[in-house]
Amino acid sequence: MSPIRFGIWPSLRRFSAVFLSSFLLSLPQPLQAATDTDTFQVTASVLAACSITANDLNFGNYNPVSGTPLNAATTLEITCTNGAAYEVGLSAGLGAGASVATRFMTNGGNQLAYSLYSDAARTSVWGETSGVNTVSGTGSGALQALTVYGQIPGGQSVPSGLYTDTVTATITY
Repeated sequence: MSPIRFGIWPSLRRFSAVFLSSFLLSLPQPLQAATDTDTFQVTASVLAACSITANDLNFGNYNPVSGTPLNAATTLEITCTNGAAYEVGLSAGLGAGASVATRFMTNGGNQLAYSLYSDAARTSVWGETSGVNTVSGTGSGALQALTVYGQIPGGQSVPSGLYTDTVTATITY
């Protein structure tokens, strides 16, 4: 007798399918990944900061016989944090009796008067009193140049020689 005739194959097929399914389900299953999330803050405090570089002011040769004033200019290089307000002041210098209106270069005991201004017309004396004779600005994050305009009045009767002074440029922010 043939096994097909008695219906063994269909039963065997059902048994094989059930057995195979049971076998596969009994095998270890791959782990399912679980997730969880959270957030965190990222912070930084940007400080207001400024730097200043003062370039020398060289008037060159002064002729005391000429009644003509001698003009010269230099720059202050300012770099401040973007948006930081600043104020730049210039000291009276080291000459004895100097003020911000009249500064003195010296050579021994001799003095040569000069002035420093914040405008090309040389009408606004540049000093160190906040809100009065300083120069204000706002930082851009990039280098900013401020021009210092100098003038030696003409007709000063002084001996020949090299006259010098030291002025301190201060930035407040």
